Amino acid sequence: MLFYDSIGPNPRVVRMFAAEKGIDLPRTTIDLRGGENRRPPYLAKNPAGQMPALELDDGFVLSEITAICEYLEETHPTPALIGATARQRAETRMWTRRIDLNIVEPLANGFRFAEGLKLFTGRIHVIPQAADDLKQTAQERLAWLDGLMAGHDFVCGSRFTLADILLFCFLDFGAGVGQPINPQLSNITAHHARMQARASAAA
Repeated sequence: MLFYDSIGPNPRVVRMFAAEKGIDLPRTTIDLRGGENRRPPYLAKNPAGQMPALELDDGFVLSEITAICEYLEETHPTPALIGATARQRAETRMWTRRIDLNIVEPLANGFRFAEGLKLFTGRIHVIPQAADDLKQTAQERLAWLDGLMAGHDFVCGSRFTLADILLFCFLDFGAGVGQPINPQLSNITAHHARMQARASAAA
């Protein structure tokens, strides 16, 4: 396998997931700031031009972080970071999707349309006037999740999963680009500290 890596929270999710499983992914780094991901030869690997991607031994290239993590889970099932049973897997996928749609996407687009506007103009359709509302949407859904996490160490209760990794990597990114975690969200703040203490957080 060959992992196409770069700066940013998306590749970090996969790196952290792989580290938790003890998988050593051979890597090559793509210059995201320089737009290497939007030009050949990378576009021949991943026509979406997004980061990261995972090239399998047979040459097939897999992209999208959840799909890559699902593949790694199926090929390296221990420890189970999505789930060991149908119910566990469904629960993890439910929360991963909720976090992705309700927190990650508005947070990331809030950055792309404001602090990251110079980098993303001309690469994607940017909507600067939407940035503040998107950031507020992410904060509102984060507050909702904070209430549901009372008494739980992880998003899925006592199980550490992909949902935790996704949430952590993007909140950590957000904190560095003008979207800090509200300290009043005590459950989210505690979760973030627990995740930061894991060895895989350095991946």
